[in-house]
Amino acid sequence: MTIKQITDRIIERSRDTRAEYLAMVDAMRNAPPAPDRLSCSNWAHVVAAESEADKKAMPAGQGANIGIVTAYNDMLSAHQPFASYPNIIKLTARDMGATAQVAGGVPAMCDGVTQGQPGMELSLFSRDVIALATAVSLSHDVYDGVMCLGVCDKIVPGLVMGALQFGHLPVMFVPAGPMPSGIPNKEKALARQKFAAGEIDKAKLLESESASYHSAGTCTFYGTANTNQTLMEAMGLQLAGTSFVNPGTLLRTELTKESVRRLLDQTTKGANYRPMAEVVTEQSVVNAIVMMMATGGSTNLTLHLIAMAAAAGIQISWEDMDEVSRMTPLLARVYPNGQADVNHFEQAGGLAYVVYQLRRKGLLNEDVVNVMGEGLDAYTRKPELDGERVISWGQPVAESGDDTILSPIEAPFAPEGGMRTVTGNLGTGVVKISAVDEQYQVIEAPCKIFDTQEALKTAFDAGELGCDHVAVVRFQGPSANGMPELHKLTPYLGILQDRGHKVALVTDGRMSGASGKVLTAMHVTPEAKKGGLLAYLNDGDVVRINCHTGELEALVDGSELASRTPAVEPLTPNTLGRGLFEKMREVVGDSTHGASFIGKANERIGNSE
Repeated sequence: MTIKQITDRIIERSRDTRAEYLAMVDAMRNAPPAPDRLSCSNWAHVVAAESEADKKAMPAGQGANIGIVTAYNDMLSAHQPFASYPNIIKLTARDMGATAQVAGGVPAMCDGVTQGQPGMELSLFSRDVIALATAVSLSHDVYDGVMCLGVCDKIVPGLVMGALQFGHLPVMFVPAGPMPSGIPNKEKALARQKFAAGEIDKAKLLESESASYHSAGTCTFYGTANTNQTLMEAMGLQLAGTSFVNPGTLLRTELTKESVRRLLDQTTKGANYRPMAEVVTEQSVVNAIVMMMATGGSTNLTLHLIAMAAAAGIQISWEDMDEVSRMTPLLARVYPNGQADVNHFEQAGGLAYVVYQLRRKGLLNEDVVNVMGEGLDAYTRKPELDGERVISWGQPVAESGDDTILSPIEAPFAPEGGMRTVTGNLGTGVVKISAVDEQYQVIEAPCKIFDTQEALKTAFDAGELGCDHVAVVRFQGPSANGMPELHKLTPYLGILQDRGHKVALVTDGRMSGASGKVLTAMHVTPEAKKGGLLAYLNDGDVVRINCHTGELEALVDGSELASRTPAVEPLTPNTLGRGLFEKMREVVGDSTHGASFIGKANERIGNSE
């Protein structure tokens, strides 16, 4: 199997749904321009707060109008820098004879704040809420191009899903960049384990955490937020080399201005019309999968990529991802797959080096268009700023600046990429093998059953987990409680592993993009609430996870399992807004279909297979 063969298979599988999507795009593209469609009353509302010059120019269609969709809030460190972006965008557009308006805002929650807390049960669903809010923001239909301001976990996927409903427009994603490096990630993880073991108090733990998460910008580990940035470049929706430029720098500001100039050139009023529907294709989606595997990206994207692709009528699966991973060497060691952070990764050569290496072995689709132009050459180069503040892209990054962080493709850190699917009578799950030492990638041990995260912590505190075991945390799937991340469990299981016990986790929930070290089969489908065999397991049943052979099995006779009464899910409280999502939990699709509650993508994918 080759990358081209996988891409061709996806093209064939998606033939009908992609054609339906492109027909929708064509219908919007062929509609009369906004000045012809909107009434005088419509336009009066659009321009009421604009300058006198813009009140005349905008209804006349004299210059392109950019719609800004922003996920700004000043609690989320990665999005706090976006406060100044609308003004920069507006002034740059004005210099180009164009205009820009904030079309709308979307919610942006921080998973770091809600880890282990009830609010985490809204986290995954917030992605679809963001998609809906993006569509509402753009529904005024007065824009020639779209700028999306977002970075973190569910926010970028939601923005992509929403913006794809306006695929006739060019779309540019503009990041904020990572905060400067704090304390080493290994030191942070050790402090968490010491706290879980009762060796340090809460004040010491807070001191450690605050030394890690310390300023504006994205968290510096290679979790979901930074994997999002990698994928936006791989899919061609973001300028090359913009992902990991720190906030508050001159280069960061000038890249935002350059994003405006490039976007305006790609509208119907520019010289190089390039709508989003022509950028997000089967080829570019496969490139995103390859980049995720080559860099050991977050397993959350195994959900989000399926949902994003489906929004463009493209049907991808975990099987596709597994096959791509098996043929893609691991080229990066960034925490949790190593000790470096994304600033060190960028200094060593960053995404430009990874793209350069992958192209050498023909592991990327070259027949793509993107916000830089055609093909992938620009994405092997980094942006540079001269004394006149002119942005250019330098020479291809052909050499690693640190071979402990970025390896050449002839000598990768591992011959295969970051993810593996495991399948058996317990269902199908995802494992992030790039973060788990090989000695821990296979386990066969009795299981211990928990229906909540709190129950596992209680058992740990009571000294009941000091043995080899597979912890099964069930009723954490999307239809049960919204599929929260279970990163809170990592320190406890990590302690047990460090004490010499063979341990693993099996769950129908998610794990944080920062999670690693402990073997985890996550996103298990079918989930316990929907009849999955996780609901039929008892304490002491032997469970096998084998990442090498792709097994996820309960070593229990099938007739014995069938004779059991399934466990009953715990009640999901309706506090903190969770009650508003009750209907979403009833209709949400399976994890294998992206765990989405909007559109018909899940039904279509299910029917096509």
